[in-house]
Amino acid sequence: MTYFLPAILTLFNALPLGLTARGLRNFVERGSCKVIPPLCSLADSRWISWNLFLALIPLVLSFWLFRRGAGRKRSLLWWSTFLAYMAFLPNAPYLLTDIIHFVKSINYGYSIWVIVLLVLPMHFVAIVGGFQAYVLALINQQHYLVRQGAARWVNLAELMTHALCAVGIYLGRFDRLNSWDLVQDPTAVFYRLLYTLTAKRPVLVTFITFVIITVLYWVMKQITLGLVLRYRQLKAGDPYGLKGTSL
Repeated sequence: MTYFLPAILTLFNALPLGLTARGLRNFVERGSCKVIPPLCSLADSRWISWNLFLALIPLVLSFWLFRRGAGRKRSLLWWSTFLAYMAFLPNAPYLLTDIIHFVKSINYGYSIWVIVLLVLPMHFVAIVGGFQAYVLALINQQHYLVRQGAARWVNLAELMTHALCAVGIYLGRFDRLNSWDLVQDPTAVFYRLLYTLTAKRPVLVTFITFVIITVLYWVMKQITLGLVLRYRQLKAGDPYGLKGTSL
């Protein structure tokens, strides 16, 4: 399916509403509202399900690319999926910028109990969940590089990924471009990218975003790997991590 993704995206404008990106968004939002009614009952909260959905796309692709596909020959299908992975990857850390929705929600005049019990938890789960999807995707990427004998390139690959995502976040937040614009209107993306990389304000904002992503990624990666290690200890019947150690 991922092999035909570019062709599918180019047909978005010609397809019926139910099969377009907007139709898909409506489908995701309606479905999530049925499962979690507060997503629709609260003002400015419908974005949560859609943005989380977009954040999960690169995570799912990373498992095929870097886990199941690890060790396989990099075919045209692999490279097509990798391009889709990179195109959608900025959607995961992008949720960090959605804190502006939380600020807006506070100003809607909800009671303190609604803010504490509904608004704050939903926004927290969305923002942290989206960034955690980013962390897991890059851990899978690291796993692949190590298996390919390129462990020395892991840190550089992560920094380059952070930089590309910082640019993508700027294009999404300020220029309102989407991942599928790379296929639908690549010319507009190119000109906006050129402006972002040459104008002072976009460069500064992008650099700050890069620093934030890098720091938060390092922190959450250590927490994630620590939890994985703890799980493996419990699974091995070593809750205190004492096996193989002596006083």
